[in-house]
Amino acid sequence: MLVAWAAGLAVFLRREIRNAPAQRLAEAALRVSPGAVYYRVEQDGRQIGFASSTIDTIPGGLQIIDYLAADLPIAGREHRATANSEVRLSRTLSLDEFRLAFESDGAPIALSGRTLGDSALQVVISHDETAADTQRVAVSGPVILPTVVPLAIALGEDPEVGKTFTLSSFDPVALAPKPLTARVEAESSFAVPDSARFDETRKRWTVARRDSVRAWRITTDGPGNVTAWVDEQGRVVEMTHALGFSLRRTAYEIAFENWRLDGGTRKGAVAAARDILETTAIAASVPLEQQRPAHVQVRLRGPDLRGFHLDGGRQHLRGDTLTITREDDTPGAAAYVMPMPLSSRMSFRRELSAEPLIQSGDAPIVALARRLRGDSRDPVVVARRINEWVHDSLTKTISVTVPSAIQVLEARSGDCNEHTQLYIALARAAGVPARAAAGLAHVRGKFYYHAWPEVFVGKWVAVDPTFGQFPADAAHLRFVYGGLTQQAELLRLMGTLKIDLLSSQ
Repeated sequence: MLVAWAAGLAVFLRREIRNAPAQRLAEAALRVSPGAVYYRVEQDGRQIGFASSTIDTIPGGLQIIDYLAADLPIAGREHRATANSEVRLSRTLSLDEFRLAFESDGAPIALSGRTLGDSALQVVISHDETAADTQRVAVSGPVILPTVVPLAIALGEDPEVGKTFTLSSFDPVALAPKPLTARVEAESSFAVPDSARFDETRKRWTVARRDSVRAWRITTDGPGNVTAWVDEQGRVVEMTHALGFSLRRTAYEIAFENWRLDGGTRKGAVAAARDILETTAIAASVPLEQQRPAHVQVRLRGPDLRGFHLDGGRQHLRGDTLTITREDDTPGAAAYVMPMPLSSRMSFRRELSAEPLIQSGDAPIVALARRLRGDSRDPVVVARRINEWVHDSLTKTISVTVPSAIQVLEARSGDCNEHTQLYIALARAAGVPARAAAGLAHVRGKFYYHAWPEVFVGKWVAVDPTFGQFPADAAHLRFVYGGLTQQAELLRLMGTLKIDLLSSQ
């Protein structure tokens, strides 16, 4: 979920400027003032991190460097996460090249790329210096990366209240262009600290002088539920997120030095009131009657549920009532024997193919999949063997990173996202179509945000290698299909969804 949060922060910062005249954007770029701004990263008023954004001129354009470090409270402890981005822009603010890096729990991932004219991006994904995956991504016209959008909105056109921007962005997690709508909802003034002095009595940096800043509130209808105030120079003044996180601009000493003085370089225990897993969980109206129910019926109340994949397969939605029935898991019940006929494989090309973070064609994944498959031609048997191996072989730990199947195979640990990525890669390598699903799973009286795989064995069957369930019980409520970008849609449910348990058996 923390990766979804990071993606949510990024989603706000997206803007398509190909429809704006190049001359206007070139003139706007000349008005950019080089310099750096700094932020406190907060949760409920408590500082949990530090961020900075630096803009500088370079021959032929601009360079924007962003940095964020935060201690994310998850599962009873703080997880240090850092994110870096370096973006180089042309004189018309279109993308030339970029580099993004994210690291947490000792699991780094880097994404770099450059434009190939106006029709494609060449993107390289790497987890270490020895392994890299190069992708060519088709785009339609010039693109701008997430961290550049405030600049384009503020300088490309006048951000008048009530104006709506039609946006298109390159999503670095999904490696694909993605539409977005941004609205200017309000205008206001802020008194922002721009210098600090050291208070010898309190042993802290305090505000020495404030500057008055005019800003506009921008919201998006994409995942992440992010609201941000942006000034006339395209710099973020404040940003808030549905998970309770915020960025607030301030002086460098107040943003960084106070964080360091308060113990920002140390990790500590986390109370339940701050723990993201607990604060985002949804209590069931009554306890489930069975430990692993085969049938569950719930009423969903609160947010608009349009756009979620609630109806289909083992789930049936009628009005606000959702019914989930666990699938049959009898060996020999599949509608095909392995290998899947060619005509059928063509229908499941996506669910059988390798992806940037699901390396089903890599030698270690293929070798393990063949060993687990053995001489069985029953996809149910093969899918069950893979489920058991992943559950038994991976240590169950919370991981705040972007999971890669190869990296998970090497580390042999992780949470539901790591289990899901590795399972899907092994299933596809074995010849069984597989895809990711995400939503809510019932654990000890609450519904927690969770991800799990589905495999096609004549019909789509939900399985859960994290919990060791084959098939997954009916207390798994699917809301979306897909990876981390799609999972960010679940943030729309935060603090608004109510679940009434009608029956379980």
